Amino acid sequence: MSNAVATAPVEQCVVPANGLRRRLAPLWVGTFLQGFALWVPVEKLFMSEIGFDAATIGVMVAAYAALIPLAEVASGILADRWSRRGVLMLAGVALVLSVIVGAVSWNVPTYIVAALLFGLYFAMWSGTIEAVVYDVVLEETGDGEAYERQIGRVRFVESVALVLSALAGGWLASVLSTRATYFLTVPFVVFYLIALRRFCEPRLHQVSERTSLREHLTVTYRAITHRGRLVPIAAASIMAAMILQAMFEFGPLWLLTLEASAVFYGPFWALLVATLGVGGLLAGRLRLDRPVPVAIVVLVMLASCLTLTSSRDLAALTVAMVALTFLLVVIGIHVSQLMHDAVPSTIRTGVASGIGAVSWLVFTPFALVFGAVSKQFGVYVSGWMLTGAVALAGAALVWVRHRAPLR
Repeated sequence: MSNAVATAPVEQCVVPANGLRRRLAPLWVGTFLQGFALWVPVEKLFMSEIGFDAATIGVMVAAYAALIPLAEVASGILADRWSRRGVLMLAGVALVLSVIVGAVSWNVPTYIVAALLFGLYFAMWSGTIEAVVYDVVLEETGDGEAYERQIGRVRFVESVALVLSALAGGWLASVLSTRATYFLTVPFVVFYLIALRRFCEPRLHQVSERTSLREHLTVTYRAITHRGRLVPIAAASIMAAMILQAMFEFGPLWLLTLEASAVFYGPFWALLVATLGVGGLLAGRLRLDRPVPVAIVVLVMLASCLTLTSSRDLAALTVAMVALTFLLVVIGIHVSQLMHDAVPSTIRTGVASGIGAVSWLVFTPFALVFGAVSKQFGVYVSGWMLTGAVALAGAALVWVRHRAPLR
């Protein structure tokens, strides 16, 4: 890419005069709207209705997990060199298409297309939203100290939307149909795109002289692999993200195994996604830069995994999954703060997206094996895969604690 293209002007906007909250308000509204997904709590139920089983669910998850790394790296570079708000809007377009294709799906192949479109949305949203929030905080306050609190609020808003839509989606599925929840979600995504037009994106990634695309990729790669402090942070982030994704993708399989009522799916999913918000609000208070909180977190996660390998009680399983996802969210936000502190704005989205891409590369074979093991031997046997992954995540967190300074 030539310097002329790289420095093409981006639409300017007026920065709100009343500080950080006014600046982030459109982003909060947009986050709520894109998170109001009525179809999510009953997705696995809908998939079973159109022909999916545990193995084909694993294939579907692996398909979009294989797509996301490429899309995430590309979108991260695009966000750094063009417009972060623009990439978030492209994510919204992909989400609209995904929901529409899902709504009209009657078989496995068609729904996998919807999943691939959802993968594009997720790739463009995940790394970009973190970089946007960090740079807004940096522009408004002069440092990144408030990042954990602000990204926590974004996660809280998202979780409120997911909780409300989970409760509403479960009820609507029982009254109407699982398919109807897809159609009813589309207007919320459209309003997300409208809300995002009001957001004034940060410009820190545009203040320095642009380099060639090749140089940009080289600097981003070296930032991830050649910085000693960033390696353990990346390892902890990759493992936490992989396990968290596994919980959201495969957690409902325990409900299917125990033949839980369709009414239970809404509250179950609401509790699970509520951890995104609660974890976001409490992330900065657990002090994962200290040894005792780290040890407690690792032990609780392991105990939760052992419950998933043995208990047949829906309440106990739900508590275990909620505890595990909550702690994974806290870990993810903690290491995200450390990562953003360690890299400049010009490559921030690229580095975040690169780390996210690796987590998906790790998740892809994990999903395939998990689905196959679940079909052949049952979900309680595949639960031991989660236990092993959590042990590795705990080791990575201890590594981060020894390499990162106290804050």
